Formats: sequence, structure tokens, C-alpha cells
Amino acid sequence: MEKTNVVKIGNKVIGGGNPIMVQSMLKLPPTDHKAIIDEINELEMLGCDIIRGTIPNMEAAKVIPKIVKNTNIPFVADIHFDYKVAIEAIKNGVHKVRINPGNIGGKERVREVVKCLKDYDIPVRIGVNSGSLEKDLLEKYGHPTPEALVESAYRSISYFNEFGYDNIVLSIKSSDVVTTIDANRLFREKYSYPLHLGVTEAGAELGGIVRSSIGLGSLLKDGIGDTIRVSLTGDSRDEVIVGREILISLGLLDEGVRVVSCPTCGRCKTDTLSIVKEIKEKTRHIKEPITVAVMGCAVNGPGEAKEADMGVACGDGNAVFFEKGEKVKSVKSEEIASFILERIEERISK
Repeated sequence: MEKTNVVKIGNKVIGGGNPIMVQSMLKLPPTDHKAIIDEINELEMLGCDIIRGTIPNMEAAKVIPKIVKNTNIPFVADIHFDYKVAIEAIKNGVHKVRINPGNIGGKERVREVVKCLKDYDIPVRIGVNSGSLEKDLLEKYGHPTPEALVESAYRSISYFNEFGYDNIVLSIKSSDVVTTIDANRLFREKYSYPLHLGVTEAGAELGGIVRSSIGLGSLLKDGIGDTIRVSLTGDSRDEVIVGREILISLGLLDEGVRVVSCPTCGRCKTDTLSIVKEIKEKTRHIKEPITVAVMGCAVNGPGEAKEADMGVACGDGNAVFFEKGEKVKSVKSEEIASFILERIEERISK
């Protein structure tokens, strides 16, 4: 597969074979800049690379300088309907604008936005969604098919190209997982613009996580995608955590504490779930790649624990702790989580 175009977004770069960036979107009111700054900084700590926020009006656009000044990761303005708000957001320091040319008010208004994008040398993300497909394409194809979505994307790209602008990131999203996969595959066959992947309106909790993991994972395994956003109804922190887990699972991100744990069965005498949750919750800030195995019994436990950087094979009331493939000591069940956390801290402090 040909490498995609390289696009610079603030202090990050996507496309061209660069590492895949994890994104999220703010859920807070756009004018509450103090709460937004706190949320962005927390998301960055969890591993968010790029953050997007809705900018629905001029009042919200005026808050952008405060947000950009007090955060480190690129801030993307999500703009709909009012091209003047897009221009104001650009002038106020956003690092990228997400726009849908179909609802911004026609070519002349797109021209005005492009002029400002050029003046400030920032990229645009064109967002094509099945829920906002142009009426003539719906009539042509009957419903939001992959072909309809790609034609919409081509139409949007042509608006910007016509005005001599090509600093573009594309997203083609549907709430239907298969449509999302097929549309992005079809687009990648024809164009080299970087792709922002996501399954839009994926839903909440487990259902949303499953749909996003299948959609994004399928495309990423094919080498398609340059940045991802897991769209969940709920906490933005979960979007970042799930996004990173998808990349780690595919070997596309080699950082953070990865916990391998057994599903447990009748042989298990230890509350391994509580141990796993505590380890994961208290190590989210760690970037060094470490694999920890928490295994419930002696069937696969010693083997998995030996293969991990560190791990335990639990028994009845205690566990055997392994590090670098060697048995180190026996640990009481109630002390397993705290002991592993101590060893992790010792490792990263060396």
C-alpha cells in the first residue's frame, strides 16, 4: 500500500507511515474553558494525542486562545453551518478545523475558509457521515452505501482542490460497521489523503467498544488509517483508553502497561478481576511498555507469567511471582496488586 500524505497538526504529524494518533472529543460546554483545560490535560496523561471540541458560535471561538495556551496537544475545532465561526476559530489559534463542506453554505463560503486556512497554514478534516449525506446522493444510491460516501468525499475534496488547497485529512464514518469498513477500503484504493477512522454513533459501553474495535481493528490490520477516534456515549477517558488498547492489541503502539489475565474458572481461588482493575487503573500514566500476567491457577499460570515481564500464578491464599522468566517469591493473595505495582514503579525508576 502507498503511504498517505503527511499532514502536520500542531506539534503532531500524521500520515506517511508516522505513528497512528489517538483522538477524542470534549463533552463539556465549549465556553467552560477552565474545565476544558483540565479535561484536555487529563486526557493527554491517559495517552490522547489530539483533541477536538465543538465550536458552535463566536462566543465559543473567543475561548480558543485560552485553551491553546494552557494545553499541550493539538486542538481541533469542530465547525458546522457557519463559515464565519470557522474563520474566527482559525484566527484564534486552532491547529485544525473539522468541516463538512455540504453544510457550510456553498462554494464561495468554502473559498473564504480555504483562504484563511492557507494564511494560517493549518489543515482541514473533511468529515463525511452517513447521517448527513447529500440529498442527490441519497436519491442516486438509495441509502448511504460505501460508494455514496466515497463520492461525497470526492466531491468535498474537489471543492478545496478547486481553490488550490490540498492540506486535507478525510474521515468517512457510518454507524454501520460494515459500511464504515467498506467505504474506507474503497476510498484508500483511490486516494492518498490521511484517514481519520471511527465508527460514528457507536453507542455506549460494551456495545460501542465492540463495534469500534471491529471497525477500526479491521481497517488498521489492513494498513488503513492514520488517526483514530473511538466514539462512545460516555466519558472521553474511555475513548482514549479503548483507542490505545486497539493499537496495542495490533502491535501498532508499544507503550503502556499491558495486563494479560485469564478468564478464570472453577479452579480459581483468587479475585483476579480486582487485581487486574487495580493494576490497570493505577498504571494508566505509565508509557514504558511492560507486560504483566495475572493468572488464576497453575494450569497456564506459570507459563504465561514466565513469558511476561512480570506476573503471578495464583493459588489458594497466595501466588508465585515471576520476573523476566524467573520465579522470585511467593506473595499473599491480598498483597498481589500492591506488590506488582511496587515492582512496576521500581522498574520505571531505574
